[in-house]
Amino acid sequence: MFAFDTEKMLFTITPDQHTTEKVTEILQAHPEVEYVSMVGIDIGGHDTDEKIPVSLFLKDMDDMLENGVQTDGSSVVLPKIANLGNAKVCIIPDKSVNWYVDYNYRNICHSVGDLPVGTLRIPCFLIHNDDFYCGSRSILKKAVSYFKQQVMEEIKAHPYVLNYIDGVNSPDDIDHLTITSATELEFWVKTPDDKGDREQLFTAQVLKEQYWKRTYGDVRTALEETLRILDHYGFKIEMGHKEVGGVKAQMGNTGHYDHVMEQLEIDWRFTDALQAADNENQIKYVVRDIFTQHGLDVTFMAKPFEGVAGSGEHTHIGLAATLKNGKTVSLFAPADMKKDFMSPIGFGALMGILKNYEVLNPFISASNDALNRLKPGYEAPVCIVTSLGKSVEEPSRNRTVLVGLIRDAKKPLATRFELRAPNPKSNTYLVLAASYLACIDGIHAALDLEKTPDELEKSLSKSYGEEDFYLEKNREYRSEEDVFENFTEEERNRLFGKAPATVWQNLKAFDLYPDKMKIYKNNDIFPDLIIESYRAAILAQWKTELHDRLIPSVMEYVRGCKRLHNYDDFTDYDVKNWNEIDALRHELAKDTITDKALLSRTKQALDDGLYDVASDLQLEVKAKKEKLTQLYENYKKNLL
Repeated sequence: MFAFDTEKMLFTITPDQHTTEKVTEILQAHPEVEYVSMVGIDIGGHDTDEKIPVSLFLKDMDDMLENGVQTDGSSVVLPKIANLGNAKVCIIPDKSVNWYVDYNYRNICHSVGDLPVGTLRIPCFLIHNDDFYCGSRSILKKAVSYFKQQVMEEIKAHPYVLNYIDGVNSPDDIDHLTITSATELEFWVKTPDDKGDREQLFTAQVLKEQYWKRTYGDVRTALEETLRILDHYGFKIEMGHKEVGGVKAQMGNTGHYDHVMEQLEIDWRFTDALQAADNENQIKYVVRDIFTQHGLDVTFMAKPFEGVAGSGEHTHIGLAATLKNGKTVSLFAPADMKKDFMSPIGFGALMGILKNYEVLNPFISASNDALNRLKPGYEAPVCIVTSLGKSVEEPSRNRTVLVGLIRDAKKPLATRFELRAPNPKSNTYLVLAASYLACIDGIHAALDLEKTPDELEKSLSKSYGEEDFYLEKNREYRSEEDVFENFTEEERNRLFGKAPATVWQNLKAFDLYPDKMKIYKNNDIFPDLIIESYRAAILAQWKTELHDRLIPSVMEYVRGCKRLHNYDDFTDYDVKNWNEIDALRHELAKDTITDKALLSRTKQALDDGLYDVASDLQLEVKAKKEKLTQLYENYKKNLL
């Protein structure tokens, strides 16, 4: 596909180049970049994209960089903040991060050397009424700034902690702190309109026929071209590979593979938190653009296919200090990697995430799709539990926990946490912001009592019913075993807490855990209005999707479950199967004069604002639809 001379294309404008003179020079040297877009991220994680001609941007650049552009705030996701009567929202450029050029590979500018037309996308902050920073990027920026400030204050107040961190003798040795973050992007690609056979997908997954296997045909070409283009942006791509999901494609008459259905993953190097979230945003656009050029549909859904592996987006969380002598050290790593798992700062941060996870979860798993992925048996976490490793010499690779410690005795700087619950559609800005606020809560608790690594490891490894200075009495937080194989569902719920099963159950955590909500009250990072806006946005999304998309989808599926046997060739087993199927179809979808079917009752509960009822009914619908699916598959298998 790429006949373009990528060496002549502009991909990135770095922060040190964000002056009017330099940007003008760069854009004039790259006439293929014809537009500029101000990219604000609303509370729902959606980004803006408007096309400003480069000629206008160059003319008014000083004003645009200072004052941005205005948008209709009632048209983006900022409920309770911007409305029809008070809709002024400014999109203000951020000059502290990379700006990326987004290319339209279907629109070729022949007058400038046959290069694709580009749009310079400038990450921005959203400001309502000139003074209220309300977008996801500004929330993360404030959270990062607060976290760094609080960590430095804790170190100065409790310098004992430096005894457990290698290379730092005094708080005065530290020049600045860096929050290191990264995500991993999993996604499914398929040929349009193809619907996977669930049994084939499940069988291939169980047999591990796809994981890290060689790619073929258009998938291989698209992946290689994507990695090459991403490298031009400076993302420092580490690898691309096949994931566990998918089935083998078939060679068609045209010589191309068709019936493609594969799961892939792309990994890249960490950077600071705000840049990491911006990078992920741009990478998704590149992935989609390149693969669609090859006739492949891309989905970033967490659970696009029932019964097989979903797509996660493991989010890595680290903390480093750059010293005045130029050396960089991890503040999570211990002074002696052969003695301790982590420093007190590391233990405190991990404990903060675990203790407060109930109120982090609404920012992490905010959709029906996200919760569909979080089921036992698919390497997706459902329990608030961590794994450190069975010993400091044996790092953990427990894939069943919520958040794991990543460590390598030979690379202390790489010490970090891997939060496994997010998915490709999670709002990474808010995931990171909430996570770091939870971390500082645990760090405060650990350092204020000047706890040692040994003491903190014992706390983290506490038994159910054991008192602790910070963690809850009737909970456990660490397991080095497979939590799905070694615990029953009842045991998991008792020891690690019962996971929410619907979006509504998840949102209720904001009310059920007022003490944990205190992590959001610090420094006005998540003021009440932001929390209420987010709650309203996610509630509206859940209601609308359930009412107008999921329920009609189930209805369509029920209608598609038709009687297939005929009375010339059937057995009593076929009749029994069909009668059971038909009864379930009616229970789900067929109203009578006296009784409403499950789907109708669910819609009515949503219309009446009875969200507890609607949530319970959603789970009942889901269970019965899954039962119907299994019954219908068994019924079809017996027909000749």
